Amino acid sequence: MNKALLGILLGGVLGVFDGLSALVSEPSVAPEIVGIVIGSTTKGLIAGALIGWFARRVDHLALGILFGVLVAGAFAALVVLLDGRGLWWQLMLPGCTLGAIVGFATQKYGARPRSA
Repeated sequence: MNKALLGILLGGVLGVFDGLSALVSEPSVAPEIVGIVIGSTTKGLIAGALIGWFARRVDHLALGILFGVLVAGAFAALVVLLDGRGLWWQLMLPGCTLGAIVGFATQKYGARPRSA
């Protein structure tokens, strides 16, 4: 599977778990969980696409992980700022973890693009 597709799929799947982690870290958001999971899945898909795009261009494991953490962390920080509740650790930790995992997986297990 190519790196971009792997990033999108893995980002989407991990985005679901990122959203569900809200029930553990902040149980008061239970009535909003459907919207949280949909938003986290969308955020994971977009971050996964960007991380996969980077992995296709740069073949370096450490840079892939760093880029994943930075991209997913930026999306998580945006959500924290828009939410206004100040849940920095509750949103940043799962988001950055998603980025690190997708960055690692796309570099390690994604197929390299074929040369023409």
